[in-house]
Amino acid sequence: MNGRLVVTFTTLIAILITALAVPLGWAYASHRTNRLLLDRRADATRFAELADQAAREGDRAALDQEVRRYADLYGAAVRVRDRDGSVLVTAGSFAADDRDVTRLALSGRTTEHLRMTTPFGPAYALLAEPAGRDAQLSGVVLLQAPTGRARLDVSLVWGALALGALAALGLGALVARRLARWILRPVTELDRTTRAIAGGRLDARAHPGAGPSELRRLEERFNAMADAVAGAMERQRAFVADASHELRTPLTVLGLRLENLEPHMKVEGTAEYAEAMAELDRLALLVEDLLTLAKVEAGAGPASRPVALGPRLAVWREVYAAKGLTLVAPERPEDGEVPEAAARIADIALDNAQKFVPAGGTVTVTLAGGVLRVADDGPGLGEEERAEALGRFWRAGPHANVPGSGLGLAIAAELARHLGGALRLLPTVPHGLTVELRLPL
Repeated sequence: MNGRLVVTFTTLIAILITALAVPLGWAYASHRTNRLLLDRRADATRFAELADQAAREGDRAALDQEVRRYADLYGAAVRVRDRDGSVLVTAGSFAADDRDVTRLALSGRTTEHLRMTTPFGPAYALLAEPAGRDAQLSGVVLLQAPTGRARLDVSLVWGALALGALAALGLGALVARRLARWILRPVTELDRTTRAIAGGRLDARAHPGAGPSELRRLEERFNAMADAVAGAMERQRAFVADASHELRTPLTVLGLRLENLEPHMKVEGTAEYAEAMAELDRLALLVEDLLTLAKVEAGAGPASRPVALGPRLAVWREVYAAKGLTLVAPERPEDGEVPEAAARIADIALDNAQKFVPAGGTVTVTLAGGVLRVADDGPGLGEEERAEALGRFWRAGPHANVPGSGLGLAIAAELARHLGGALRLLPTVPHGLTVELRLPL
C-alpha cells in the first residue's frame, strides 16, 4: 500500500509539473519565434525600401551589393523579384519554395507568422515583404534566414525547464514517500503489533505517534481492545489454573477414601469399584493436564534451559520394553542437550506412541539439525485428523476409550510456541505418525 500511495502522489506531482513546464516551454518558443520574425522583418523592410528606390532610379548596383553583403554576413538567402515575378537580385541558396509567400507579398501583405521554432526545426525562416508605396508595388523581397541561434535559445530554455522539472519531480517523489510513510505509520505499527500478538506475544501494543489523527485514534482503540482481550484471557487462564489446583486436593482425598472402602466392598461391587477408581484417575489426569496447560499458556511452563535427552530416553526404553515395543534412539544423539520444553514435548509424543502403537511396533527418535522427530509405525492419523489433533480435548474416533485427557498435543503445541519453535504432525511412510519439532536457531 505504501508503494501505491507513493506512485499515486508522484503521478499527481508529475502531472502538475508537466502542466506548468509544457506551457512555459511552448510560450518561450512562441516568443522566440516572434522575436525572430520581428528582427528579420526589419531587415526585409530595409531591403524593400532599397528595391523600391532601385526600381525608381533604374540602378540596382547598391541593392545588389547590400544583399550580397547581408547574405555573406548572416548566412541568409535574399531574393528580389519584380512585379511580374522575375528575379532581379539574388544572394545565397534558397532551400524552400517561395511561390506562396511571393503571391502573398505581391498582393500587398507582409509575412505575419512563422512556423514555431523548436530545437527540432525548422532550419530556416522564410518571409516576404512587398516593395513600393501603397498600391504602387514595384516588387517583393524574399528573405530566408537560418534559425540556428533561435533554436539554440529554445533548446537551452527547454533543457533548463526539463532539468528543473526532473529536480522538482525527484523532490516531489521524496516528499511523497515521506508523506506516504507518515500516513501509513499507524497502519504499519498495527500490522507489526497484530503479527506479534498472532505469534503469541499477547503483551505487544501499538505505539501511537505520527500519522493522521483518525489512524492514531484507531491505534488507541486497538490497544484498548487488546488490553481487554488479554485481560479476559488472563482471567480465563487464572480460573482454569485455580480450579485445577483447588480440585487436586479433593480428588486426592476422594481417592484415598475410595481406597479405604475397598476392604468393605462386596464381591458383586468389585467391578463397579474398579470403574469408579479408573474414572477418578482419569479425572485427576485431566485436572493435572489442565493445570499444566494453564501454566504453559501463562508462560510458566518448562524453562528453556538445556537438559540431556539421553536419560529420558533410557527411562522410556524400559516402559516400551514392558509393552513389547521397540524404541530406536541414538545413545548419544547429536547436540545431546535440548531445551527442557523440547524434552517435555518428546515425553508427550512418546507417551502417545506407547498408547496407540500395537505390540511389536517401533518408535524412532531422531535429533539432527535442530529438528526433533518422534516417528512411529502405528495406525497413524488422516490428513484432516492431523490438522485437528493439536486442538484441546481432541480424540480420534477409534481411540475414544484410550486413557488420556486429549490435552497432550495441545500442551506440546503451546510448549513449542513458548520455545519459539514449530510443531507439526506428519505421516510416516508407509504408515504411522511423526511428531516433528523444529527448534529455534
